[in-house]
Amino acid sequence: MQFIVIAYDYKDEGALARRLDVREAHLKFAGEMFESGKWLYAAALLNDDGKMNGSVIVCDYPSEEILRKEWLDNEAYITGKVWEDVTIRKVQIAPHCLPK
Repeated sequence: MQFIVIAYDYKDEGALARRLDVREAHLKFAGEMFESGKWLYAAALLNDDGKMNGSVIVCDYPSEEILRKEWLDNEAYITGKVWEDVTIRKVQIAPHCLPK
């Protein structure tokens, strides 16, 4: 089942610093998720100044429960207090857009 996860960072003055502090852990985990085929696409959201302030991830997990257990429960941007608001939506990716 495919999902899009949209996550917005906290808005306090320390939010970007917290993001940068745990970014390497997040990217390491992201690499593992891409290799396993669970993440299909990811991008950082940018504010008007071009600074990161959120994320969008398109992923494939058997269920939202497994997505939460295998990923979000261990996500550095959650445990590191980077993402304040996370929305998970079921989606259906067009077949020609799926990785081969």
